[in-house]
Amino acid sequence: SRDDPALIAANDGAFKHHLDRYKYPQRHASNPQEHRDAALSLLIQFEREWIDQGRDFGLTDAALFPFVRQFAAVDQEWFDALDMPRLKGWLNTHLASDHFAAAMMRFAPWKSGDAPLLFP
Repeated sequence: SRDDPALIAANDGAFKHHLDRYKYPQRHASNPQEHRDAALSLLIQFEREWIDQGRDFGLTDAALFPFVRQFAAVDQEWFDALDMPRLKGWLNTHLASDHFAAAMMRFAPWKSGDAPLLFP
């Protein structure tokens, strides 16, 4: 099963805490390097203990994916240089998925007089 409540709790707690302070150091008056390192330690655990490319997408993947994506995007060049092939493979697989493409479709803001846009 791809449901790991403890990992989801770590993501929603410690990882999100460090991600926010890494991504928005001015807002939190934080040291981004310190929080990047702390978040990275959680991703190293994820890389070593949890990722299995052979399993289907599950609840834990859905919970972690948006936050790992944000973490990677803060400094993409630095992230790309990390030796974390399983994590990066997992992230890239989900970034290339049809589900992600459908969820991230960009639309022009609706204006009065525009035809309605219906979603399936």
